[in-house]
Amino acid sequence: MEGTTSSLLYSCDLPSVSRRSYRPFTDLPYTPNFTRRFISSRVRSSARYAILGAGFAGLSVAWHLLQHSSKESSMSIDIYDESGLGGGASGVSGGLLHPYSPKGKLLWRGSESWKECLELLVAAERAVELSYSSWTSHDQSYSFDGPIILRRGILKPATAETKVEILKANAQNCLTSCPLELLDGQAATCLVPNLSVPLDFAIYMPFAMNIHPKRYLQALFLACKIFATEVSSSPRAVTEISLLKKHVNSLRELDGEYDAVIICLGAEAGKLPELSGNLPLRNCRGIIAELQLPTDVREYSNQSPSILSNAWLAFQGPRNVLMGSTWEWKSNNYSSHVTSEEAAEAINELLPKVSVVYPAIKKWEFVGARAGLRAMPPLTPLGSLPLLGCVAGDGNCQYWLVGGLGSRGLLYHGLLGKLMAQAVVSSDEALLPFELTSWKSKSIQN
Repeated sequence: MEGTTSSLLYSCDLPSVSRRSYRPFTDLPYTPNFTRRFISSRVRSSARYAILGAGFAGLSVAWHLLQHSSKESSMSIDIYDESGLGGGASGVSGGLLHPYSPKGKLLWRGSESWKECLELLVAAERAVELSYSSWTSHDQSYSFDGPIILRRGILKPATAETKVEILKANAQNCLTSCPLELLDGQAATCLVPNLSVPLDFAIYMPFAMNIHPKRYLQALFLACKIFATEVSSSPRAVTEISLLKKHVNSLRELDGEYDAVIICLGAEAGKLPELSGNLPLRNCRGIIAELQLPTDVREYSNQSPSILSNAWLAFQGPRNVLMGSTWEWKSNNYSSHVTSEEAAEAINELLPKVSVVYPAIKKWEFVGARAGLRAMPPLTPLGSLPLLGCVAGDGNCQYWLVGGLGSRGLLYHGLLGKLMAQAVVSSDEALLPFELTSWKSKSIQN
């Protein structure tokens, strides 16, 4: 099911590049002695890395880079994000986590992605447990006002007859670690009272989850800090990680400071002058509405799942739910702020879609909205796949990109961070799947 090659569907004005020796972005700062610096850094057992962006991708890369450290070596990681942890699209995501497409098909490398994501969640939850111990008892910056994971499952009632048979067929190839159960209308309404099941058929994902994105990112960063402290054995072998709330206007600002710079900025990556116009990404702004249940209405059960349909409902508690999401293509609005007019338009768009399967949503009251700008990758025969790769060449793989995670950043971030960390520490782009690096060569073959 997971392919290894992809055909070429689009063209973009990128300079000619080759697989192992290239320099596609000529405006990138060039460090002739980088290979020597990188090799010598490994000889002297030290390395410095910069990560631009503190969202899902950036924190995953940081965690996996740390896994390559040891008690005999030094490693320093600086994460740059002026908005802090989860300040971009990652922090405002709905947090629904599962490895399937809208038709119930396992996504590209869905099994690996699901596994790697679960491992990061375990690390984050362990860090939360430690946050209540003496390790962080004097540090008020590490406090969590609720769980980072809600293990309530996800229910998807079918709303189109043409999709019922497709959903049934795809469900036969589901993961044992995240099964798809076929339910009739009666069984579905047992899970969610007041649910409407138009076609008497629904897919249930009992092990799917709802993640609180900002709490999760805070917990994962804490996990990185704890790991760095534990692996540091002496003043000569120190592993450290820092979050710098600083804006990087250009990659030239970091030239010569680090052994590698990994760009995990999402839609913001296109603002860097060295990458502007060179990335085949499509911006899409999404608005999520926050709804609350009035006190005189019976609460939503903590045992009931979140709901997927033409729009989705991510229940945060018995009286709180997120409803999303809108899709505004070609937007250049990077602000998370939503005007009252935008919020009203979003409600008018989303409410009818949700009401088809959950009419009781009309009893809930609007309390707020938030927005994020997604960086959507091109469509390929394998689906919409993220962009990975080295973006400064001539053998000097100093600048790397993790981009185009789109609306599946939560699922993919664990696997992509692991793959990127392996490539960075080895200074070898060939370790990355070709499907994720082929975007750089499409202009040659079109």
